[in-house]
Amino acid sequence: MRRDTEEPVRPRSDQVIGRDELLGRARDQLSGGGSVLLHGPPGIGKSTMLRALGAEYANSARTVLRCSATESESHLPFLALVDLLGLVADEVADALPLPQRAALEAALTGRAESSLHQDGLALRLAVLSVLRALAARGPVLLVADDLQWLDAPSAELLGFAARRLGGMPVRMLGAVRTRTEPKEQEHLPYLRAYPPESLALRLTPLTHSHVSELLAARGYTGLRRSTVRDIHHTSGGNPLFALELGRALAESPTPPRPGEPLPVPTSLRALVLSRLDLLSAEARRTLLVASAGARPTLALLHAAGRTDAESETALAASLGLVATGGPDGQEGTVRFANPLVSAALYAQATPQERRAAHAALSTAASDPIERARHLALATTGTDETVAARLAEAATLARDRGAPSVAAQLGLLAARHTPQDVQPGADERRLTSAEDALTSGDIDLAREVARDVLDRATDAAIRVRAWMVVIDAAGQAMAEVESVFPQALADAGEDPRLLALVRYQLAWRALLVEGEMTKGREEAAHAARLAATAADRRTELMALSFQAQMETLMGHPEAPATLERALTEPQDPRVTCDHNGAGATRFRWQIMSDQLTEARTTITGLLSEVRKRGMVEAEVHFLRGLADTELRAGHCGRALDLAHESLALARDTGIGEAAGNMFTSLAEAAGGDVDRALALAGDAVSRAEEDGDLIYLSRALGALGHAQLVAGDAAGTVQSLRRARELEQGLGIFDPARGRWHGDLAEALIRIGELTEAQDVIDATREHAQRLGRASVLAVLDRAEALLKAAHGEHEAAVRQLTSAQERLAKLGYGLEEARVALELGRLQAERSKRVGGSGRSARGAYDEATRLLRRCRAVPWLRQVEAAVVGSTGSARAVGSMAAMGSVAGPGSPVGGRSAPVELDRLASTERQVAALVLEGATNREIAARLFISVKTVEATLTRVYRKLGIRSRVDIVRLAAGQQRTG
Repeated sequence: MRRDTEEPVRPRSDQVIGRDELLGRARDQLSGGGSVLLHGPPGIGKSTMLRALGAEYANSARTVLRCSATESESHLPFLALVDLLGLVADEVADALPLPQRAALEAALTGRAESSLHQDGLALRLAVLSVLRALAARGPVLLVADDLQWLDAPSAELLGFAARRLGGMPVRMLGAVRTRTEPKEQEHLPYLRAYPPESLALRLTPLTHSHVSELLAARGYTGLRRSTVRDIHHTSGGNPLFALELGRALAESPTPPRPGEPLPVPTSLRALVLSRLDLLSAEARRTLLVASAGARPTLALLHAAGRTDAESETALAASLGLVATGGPDGQEGTVRFANPLVSAALYAQATPQERRAAHAALSTAASDPIERARHLALATTGTDETVAARLAEAATLARDRGAPSVAAQLGLLAARHTPQDVQPGADERRLTSAEDALTSGDIDLAREVARDVLDRATDAAIRVRAWMVVIDAAGQAMAEVESVFPQALADAGEDPRLLALVRYQLAWRALLVEGEMTKGREEAAHAARLAATAADRRTELMALSFQAQMETLMGHPEAPATLERALTEPQDPRVTCDHNGAGATRFRWQIMSDQLTEARTTITGLLSEVRKRGMVEAEVHFLRGLADTELRAGHCGRALDLAHESLALARDTGIGEAAGNMFTSLAEAAGGDVDRALALAGDAVSRAEEDGDLIYLSRALGALGHAQLVAGDAAGTVQSLRRARELEQGLGIFDPARGRWHGDLAEALIRIGELTEAQDVIDATREHAQRLGRASVLAVLDRAEALLKAAHGEHEAAVRQLTSAQERLAKLGYGLEEARVALELGRLQAERSKRVGGSGRSARGAYDEATRLLRRCRAVPWLRQVEAAVVGSTGSARAVGSMAAMGSVAGPGSPVGGRSAPVELDRLASTERQVAALVLEGATNREIAARLFISVKTVEATLTRVYRKLGIRSRVDIVRLAAGQQRTG
């Protein structure tokens, strides 16, 4: 049964989402015996986090005292004291002096008149004595929610006791409601009532991805991604507001159409608009007009006929409904205190009131897009003039790089389009669906296309709709297998329509059937059909696909086909499409070791698609730029770009499997090996589920590489053998595509499969020489040198490694160059062991490898250098040197690794992580980015580390680590 109350019922689940960093800080504080105060606005999740922490730490306390105050009972004196001590005071009351016992009994039972004024010191001392007596028996945990409603006498007594409990095992865990703006520091009076050095944590709004996770966790699944984005925006990231909006949508029989505001339940309206009755009817109309506007200002409100806008918004500001002046201090801006206030105002208005507000704004707004939108929302029924203006506004939005806005305007245009006019409503719907695809709103695009297919009979319209459905499937093309026969039937003999279908059949051949040759032939067929129909856009896309296949196959016609795809006239949409000629040229450049040119190309493409709002292309091009940086040995930059691309992929549902695959490579190079393994494993699973053989081979390559970095040679061989079989079956012969061949050969050597390793090297070298893949040849030489070393040809191996390192350095492959230096160090160390040398040459090689790897910020590889140094020399001096260079990591470090110095075991989890990163040489800003905390938090954590370890600086941490290794 649905209940609408003045304040919504709060979800009781103790699942905490999006608070990992805050939970970590709170746990560190509580584990060290400290106290924590949570604060933030209503609905931000304080109670959920309080319950979770309270449950987690209750088992470590002998006594748990709880209270939860309410506004309606805040006038009752000593009520919170009764909740906290009512059931436990009798256990220790006999030990209290008689005046204290009498005062406490009077306060707790109400049987005698009691007040702070009357009993004063006796009652204060009684509360302090009870807490001390309980603490003498064992740890005490005091959990208090909604401290803002605590009755004044109880609050004063707790504060008095808290300030005097130093050294006693009493921890306080509380939550207090503060306003949205943190600058007011409203929590400070409550913090002063806590023990010294208590930690105050402010809960901030959830991110879009965390709101999405929260909604899914509470069962609100099946929402379009655009709807989830609207929920995040409207709720302002407030979890309570987001859940209530999700509930309203789940209960609504008719979900809002794109562009319409979300339904705001009565419960939330009452919560955020409780002060609206203090405004006049005219002031409420002014706020309604502001809520209907995209960027309301006082000037806009005046133009819309609200002559008293200044005084009316000033009164609303005094009530906390709006704020005048933008975040940047811009004069005249009207900003709602929370987006939900605006949404609730709009939802509360009648349809007639809303239309009146939009009608006023349709002439007052200066932007043509805004005027058209307001005109549509002020108009009922169909109107050809309104529809045409909306279509023009959609074109303008598209040109401005706002395809999501264009999609919404296109749907409004279709809604207002009368029958028997051209372009018709379905054509406009499909244009909006294509804009939705461009903006990354895959769910909306698919929904609109399916809606058109349910009623359209025109062949051109139907084929175009089928193309949207296929494009919306992305890599999971097997899921729309049944679409292709229907699309071919609708296309008939029309070369223009057939070209569209044949282009998609080329992708199907590649992704579903794993037939690269067939895919190339289908693309060539599509290009010929499109040229016959004078459809230059489809011709260019088909030629780009054909060139891409020929490149992967090592086909001799690849350069000529790419040249045809780059020939004028060009279509600007194809030029920067992630499957267009520009992207194909980038792939050619990066596979041909033209890293500088590739970076220039991909940077330009990324800039262009961001201007155009092409989200899917942005996901791909971010990944392409990350790939370029990774090959150049800029591992930190590559990792940042990979994470950015993956976050965008997850938000939009575009290419997440591919994002996981590449982020795994970046993590294995410059991040955390465990994360690399997890991401690659997920990528393999997703590719298998989607039936995507192309990305499956790439995912297996990433998994094999992560396994190699993790030291699992047998796992590497298993994964990369499978990748090899797949690519041979697919007809992929260019080794610069996956670049896993050297890893497979090295892993085979490590497990003793020398004959197979030589076979991999020889077969790969043949293709690399034919195609001129210089970096691949150098990597193969590195592997072959290890093979020679395994056969006892030490001098030849050193010469081949030295040559490979020089060539990779010239080509700009920083990480591969450093990996060769590492192998040189290992080789020299092995030789020193055999002949009983000093090991000086090995240390020199290891120092060079360390220098190169530090330049690359290749943290996992730095750890391999450290392990190699320890294993080959056993030198305490060498280990201390490595620690000083920043390659020693400790448990809990985000990069995993070797055991920490014993002294670090005394630290809390976050403190160990920060100390471990200090040992790696990371700056405070780098540590903050790696651990997703603020720089101030890093500084405060380091202060605690210094105090606990009895040291003064970062240098002392390194010295302590080196000293521990020497004495160990």
